[in-house]
Amino acid sequence: MVFAINEINNNPNLLPNITLGYRIYDNCLRLGVAFRGATALVSGTEETFSDLNCKGPPPISYYATCSCLSDRKKYPSFFRTIPSDAFQVRAMVQILRHFEWTWVGLLYSDNDYGIYAAQSFHQEMQRFGHCVAFSEILPHDNNPRDIQRVTGVIHASTARVVVVFSASSLLIPLMDEAMLQNMTGRQWFASEAWATSPVFRTPRFLPFLGGTLGIAIRRGEIEGLHDFLLHLRPNNDQRNNIVRIFWENMFGCSFETGDKETEGEQVKKVCTGQEDLSTTNSPYTDVSGLRASYNVYKAVYALAHALHDLMQCEDGRGPFSGNSCADTNLKPWQVRPTDIVHIFSRHIDELNI
Repeated sequence: MVFAINEINNNPNLLPNITLGYRIYDNCLRLGVAFRGATALVSGTEETFSDLNCKGPPPISYYATCSCLSDRKKYPSFFRTIPSDAFQVRAMVQILRHFEWTWVGLLYSDNDYGIYAAQSFHQEMQRFGHCVAFSEILPHDNNPRDIQRVTGVIHASTARVVVVFSASSLLIPLMDEAMLQNMTGRQWFASEAWATSPVFRTPRFLPFLGGTLGIAIRRGEIEGLHDFLLHLRPNNDQRNNIVRIFWENMFGCSFETGDKETEGEQVKKVCTGQEDLSTTNSPYTDVSGLRASYNVYKAVYALAHALHDLMQCEDGRGPFSGNSCADTNLKPWQVRPTDIVHIFSRHIDELNI
């Protein structure tokens, strides 16, 4: 997002004399917090939302594929740059039909992403007269008893094809248990949330997940992004500590100075802010498989083009009442009319989304 905004601000032909800005909030990957924050932005308020339960490892990511978001009455300002799970489910069932796999098991996460996808999958399977041998929710809390129960269901079933709608974080404990039970001979079918996860592309999982089929988000290339990432540097702005936190974890240092001791141990070395990111090897600097990131990049550009067209509006041909245009003091709600949706869609096509 930041890279795309910088590109747009340096492009004299797109939104000339206008500088785009941004604010980044940690929503803890919680859907409710994200929607409240987005609503505040659309309404033009300055409210900041927080989640007091934002502690520990985050829950799974919802992405933006949930078919529930297609309800235009509930989410009139929600625009997709990736198809909903309704399309993913149809594609998966078509593949199952191609291989004549009519008796399959289903695992899904206990959230909007998994529940709505599972409902669509059941409906699509019934439409073609196919059967779901079992349908199980993946446990959230890594409870060994629940995990063993689910693996027991898989093991006892005669279905040899298992479809899974879940993020990789919920699936790891199950796969660890499957490995302990030497549960081979299953054909796994992955949803986009874990199909490309590097977690499972390891030698220990190969005997169980080798040959897995999956639906993946389209991969793209963003020219110049790698160099941009390597030149990112932390600053002293306490309101923008995301990079500082990342920096301390990446280089094992701290921006806090002094030779203090904590619980008998020497504190970490002091960060200079000039450490060389090119010497590191992490998912941060890996731009070889930009999927969700590529969608973010395209979404920023689509919105910028829609704003550009709004600013180029001619009186009598505008999207507002009486075919009027927005004034130069553009309001957030003015980006929402039906005509802007058409503008957005047109530029989505131009960006080859």
